[in-house]
Amino acid sequence: MTNDEFRRYGYAVIDWIAKYLENVERYPVMSQVQPGDIRAQLPDRPPDDPEPFDQLLADVERVILPGITHWQSPNFFAYFPASSSGPSVLGDLLSSGLGIQGMLWLTSPACTELETHVLDWVAEMLGLPGKFKSDSAGGGVIQDSASSASLCALLAARERATGYETRRGGLAKHLVAYASEHAHSSIEKGMNIAGLGTDNLRKIPSDERFALRPDALQAAIEADLATGRTPCFVSAAVGTTSCGSIDPLVEIGEICRRFGLWMHVDAAMAGTAAICPEFRDIHRGLEAADSYCFNPHKWMFTNFDCDCFFVADRKALIQTLSILPEYLRNQATEAGSVIDYRDWQIPLGRRFRSLKLWFVIRSFGVRGIQERIRRHVAIAQQFAAWVVADPDFELAAPEALSLVCFRHRGGDAINQQIMDRLNQSGQLYLTHTRLCDKLTLRLAIGQTNTELRHVERAWQLIREASGSVA
Repeated sequence: MTNDEFRRYGYAVIDWIAKYLENVERYPVMSQVQPGDIRAQLPDRPPDDPEPFDQLLADVERVILPGITHWQSPNFFAYFPASSSGPSVLGDLLSSGLGIQGMLWLTSPACTELETHVLDWVAEMLGLPGKFKSDSAGGGVIQDSASSASLCALLAARERATGYETRRGGLAKHLVAYASEHAHSSIEKGMNIAGLGTDNLRKIPSDERFALRPDALQAAIEADLATGRTPCFVSAAVGTTSCGSIDPLVEIGEICRRFGLWMHVDAAMAGTAAICPEFRDIHRGLEAADSYCFNPHKWMFTNFDCDCFFVADRKALIQTLSILPEYLRNQATEAGSVIDYRDWQIPLGRRFRSLKLWFVIRSFGVRGIQERIRRHVAIAQQFAAWVVADPDFELAAPEALSLVCFRHRGGDAINQQIMDRLNQSGQLYLTHTRLCDKLTLRLAIGQTNTELRHVERAWQLIREASGSVA
């Protein structure tokens, strides 16, 4: 492809994306294809000769688009949002066009320094404790997801608890970690990757609001100490995936300080809300945390992948993850005058992710981001009010910012039928959880362009579906 062709087809791709986003609301939200449908339309062998780019775009329309579940649809209410925006897409495109490898400061100084600066902006926007900014002993880094951030925190906790012996071949079977029974599944996966094993993860019971019980956490720690084990890590959630519950950070922090455990706070979805000062109470007690993360790629209009991970002591993280082979040695690194983000993450290589976050913050402005967050929370509150006022439905959990957990009073079978009917219709997309051993429907609001009219229509469809299956 020549530069002239790249320019021509680049315009065509941008036009295609713009048209797609203009029309995304018209597509069935959940893909309607069956397993194997997409592969059945693809040739068995790759082409021996070049194919025209026009044909590639045509096949995207013909083959790929029917197999897409439209996460950017304002009628997408499943899981959690993966909200994007024009500035973010363009920032990502620019990153791809530059094609840099930002493993060291030396390999592209702008990649490192912009990331450090933007993460300091984010810390200020969220009102995070000063220890998480780069002018302290801590700092921030962009990971691909909260799963990777939690794993890095767990590894640092493991090494701190063993005097950094595990990375040199020591065993970690005696180490124990703790999380709520509603914690994200990545904590359990991380235990396996870190060599601690899922048998050493204690899932702590929750209270009536589905938040971790501090008394149960302390009892579990004391029981492990009594049997000769070494408690090392607690993961606290600000907005659990299941129902948006918030663990009591103040009490958990006091327990972690008392017993010397690493406290990690996972605010993957809900953390964005703290950009609005009136919602910052969700972070009360964060001063005690050793690490914290949240995902702008969920509710801050920045396309996947982008997780902001902050640590209070970057030396603990670097000492855990740093490897310096001869071929990476350079004067700037040796002098200790720069940040090399390869030491803050699992892989060596890294993309220029901060560009898209920088574009989003500058294009929306803090006030623009706040306005959308407040709108989404207000819409969720309105939806919850409709549920409460309907005798056939009930709230299944306390309101959680932009997530509403609800169910039909008729039981699991009816709720399953409602969800299946709605999802198969393509008009909206819901997912479920189980709370108090009851199937519970979730309506997660946070897609960039979701407005009240979309949620009004969703409620109408939910009630219609309930009437046809009850």
